[in-house]
Amino acid sequence: MIALIGLAIGVVVGLLIHPTVPPELAPYLPIAVVAALDALAGAARAVLDGLFDDRVFVVSFLSNVVVASFIVFLGDQLGVGTQLSTAVVVVLGIRIFSNVAAIRRRLFKA
Repeated sequence: MIALIGLAIGVVVGLLIHPTVPPELAPYLPIAVVAALDALAGAARAVLDGLFDDRVFVVSFLSNVVVASFIVFLGDQLGVGTQLSTAVVVVLGIRIFSNVAAIRRRLFKA
């Protein structure tokens, strides 16, 4: 419940303040969001399977965001940032859809 209240407060503050992302960090924001969504989908699946652990979630969330952002940063340094960004989004997208499929099977028995 505390997490939902924090999420609601964060959304309201974000809508009121209109934060801007510095241009040099802009390429990393979408990747970080997709990595965070992957961690959230994995957490939802773990909750339904009765295996959720808050420490594992926090470590997964932070490591997904850091590793995905680092891969994109490394790609930018090597001059292949777009290709590595696409690869990260594809891999994380596959993981998100796998977790959503497992959640769907668990909830709807289909």
